[in-house]
Amino acid sequence: MKELCELPTLKDVADLVGVSISTASRVVRNDTSRHINPETKAKVWEAVRQLDYTPNESARHLVNKQKAGKKQTKQIGCIIQTARINDDHPYYSPIITSFTKKILESGYSLAFIHTSDELADDALLHKCVHELQVDGIIIVGEVGSAILDFLQKTEDLKLIGICTSGTEITMVDYDRIHATKSAVDHLIDQGHRSIGFVGGPGHTGELSSEERFQGYKFAMYDAGIPLNKDWIIDTRWEIDRSYERVMEQLKQTDVERPTAIFAASDQLAIPAMRAIIESKLRIPEDIAFISMDNIDFAQYTTPPLSSVHVPKVEIGMTAAATLLDMLKGEQPQLSKVLLPHKLMVRQSSIYKIN
Repeated sequence: MKELCELPTLKDVADLVGVSISTASRVVRNDTSRHINPETKAKVWEAVRQLDYTPNESARHLVNKQKAGKKQTKQIGCIIQTARINDDHPYYSPIITSFTKKILESGYSLAFIHTSDELADDALLHKCVHELQVDGIIIVGEVGSAILDFLQKTEDLKLIGICTSGTEITMVDYDRIHATKSAVDHLIDQGHRSIGFVGGPGHTGELSSEERFQGYKFAMYDAGIPLNKDWIIDTRWEIDRSYERVMEQLKQTDVERPTAIFAASDQLAIPAMRAIIESKLRIPEDIAFISMDNIDFAQYTTPPLSSVHVPKVEIGMTAAATLLDMLKGEQPQLSKVLLPHKLMVRQSSIYKIN
């Protein structure tokens, strides 16, 4: 291992890969003026990670100083699944806002917010983690295995996840399976035996991996109610598709219409409800509705939408507090912290049927 005064150089990276210094430089600088084989790029970035090479000279001095003194920079990064999560999103925005508020109050600053698509650029990912020298990163949503693998291999980098499935990092969330079961159980208690599902895929890209779909199936099987595959609608989490697919199904004369629908989010429920109303059907008399998240707008739909309240502000605050504890050297007692949910019953689902 090199001494502190002998940080790895670009030549070390090039030698390890077996390429010229100029080629290694073009990869690290994301210079696209000449084509470089993707396999070569991957090998260069793997060497960068293996050697802990920092391209920027000023950043290299900072790394040297930090490795000597092991001082924190008081900077936190944020990686989000898509840009819309950070664009006044009714579910994710309260989480990110409360997380940011907590870390700012604790003397830390937010160094960056980038999407997983943006960080597919290895140069930007390396810059965010190594040149900006963040102490920790919060991951919101699904960001891909390549990014997670890179982050987990970065020495002394603390990670906290929110709504991030299939990872081994510390998580703060709520129990989607149990929350969904409580919502579907409410519909069953109202006498419903034909219950549709409107949702989207999980972290594998398949509906079967989505926890709310699993909770829906669990409740139905537990009650001995068969699934109506015609009314299991995968919207790919697209609001317009929720409206269109429900409308299409309602026009099918040979398909049995459900008496109730569970939607995996309020944002999917609201356009589906519009399709019901435009089809001259009544909510809840003809089709009852219940969904997930309890965003602010849910109580103002017509009729008001029953929904499972998810403690969004508390999730953000708890994630920040857990990450701050990790930065102090305290290990979290649980690898997954699940906060309680609450069923908010409103007029869209209050209707007993025989």
